[in-house]
Amino acid sequence: MSGSRRRSIRWITLITLITLWIVSPIARAEDWPQWLGPQRDGAWRETRIVEKFPANGLPARWRKPLLGGYSGPAVAKDRVYVMDRQLTPDTRNPKNPFDRGVIPGRERVLCLDERNGEIVWQHDYDCPYTVSYASGPRTTPLVADGRVYTLGAEGNLFCLEANNGKVVWSKDFKKEFNLKTPMWGFSAHPLLDGDKLICLAGGNGSTAVAFNKTSGKEIWRALSAKEPGYCPPTMITVDGKRQLIVWHPEAVNGLDPENGKVHWSYPAEIRSGMSISTPRSLGDRLFLTSFYNGSIMLRLDPSLAGPTVLWKSSKASETDTTELHSVMSTPFIDNDHIYGVCSYGQLRCLTAKTGERVWETLSVTTKDNKPARWATAFLIKHEKRYFLFNELGDLI
Repeated sequence: MSGSRRRSIRWITLITLITLWIVSPIARAEDWPQWLGPQRDGAWRETRIVEKFPANGLPARWRKPLLGGYSGPAVAKDRVYVMDRQLTPDTRNPKNPFDRGVIPGRERVLCLDERNGEIVWQHDYDCPYTVSYASGPRTTPLVADGRVYTLGAEGNLFCLEANNGKVVWSKDFKKEFNLKTPMWGFSAHPLLDGDKLICLAGGNGSTAVAFNKTSGKEIWRALSAKEPGYCPPTMITVDGKRQLIVWHPEAVNGLDPENGKVHWSYPAEIRSGMSISTPRSLGDRLFLTSFYNGSIMLRLDPSLAGPTVLWKSSKASETDTTELHSVMSTPFIDNDHIYGVCSYGQLRCLTAKTGERVWETLSVTTKDNKPARWATAFLIKHEKRYFLFNELGDLI
């Protein structure tokens, strides 16, 4: 994990370059203003995407070195927004990334000019780290209506002016809700729904919290869990009814997004708190996957009663896997098939109806076609094909 985590720090610049150059030069690229894109589903809906990469690869328009972190870039209105972390002088992260202490440093929100990579503005703030894997922020900025919303690894939530980085409002989750930092930090990408910014915080009655996007005033809070997990809140529609899906390490829950009322909960104890991968819906079905526990497919009741299990992994294992044991990669459900990356890098196709494996390959995630713990790739759909970006730096 250590090597792959270190490699991920370099993704930010590379993804930015791909975003700028993968579209034909005569086409105007659409914005990618948040985690998983405009509709938060990981799908690319642009036209004139290149059909084949040049023999020497895509030409780079610019490069901009960044500091540590796992934040992805958001692109909106000719600007690129990203986060990183700056250690104080003479400070080093622990040699063992699992070690936790108090590590001085500052988190940064950067706004870059999409045309040349030059910094337009930056907002930085003091932020001692207490997390495991302390390289930097985990979440992708969210850009909407002239504002940028960011969440740092220690629970610092900011609403900033998109044009100049001025702070509109802010929250400190640890102080606001009397919380301790989760082992791997606050990592669930905030979700914007109407006038509500929905976040995973944690604690008793405040695992999910909705803030007014303009003022920062709390609208509602809901759910209790020992730890919040790392899975982003997700909006789905079943039988014409919108549901907010919150998956923490003790249960998956369906909420009314307007007031936080819990419609249903299904107990799903997740080992090591690793509820990470974004749930996927297909009609009235909801699919979840995790590293140790594997997969579960639920059928949601249109009356908002508790769901029923259609199928699930029979054992919790990281090596003896049958369905899909994803770590971080968000799977896809397409034409009644599930595509995702399993615990040791296996890109797998399953039938959505039963979870039965159709095929698998290691060729897209490892150099030698051999299983590698936590190896992964991220999938973006475009029309009838997929772009895959692995942690070796390959775009496929």
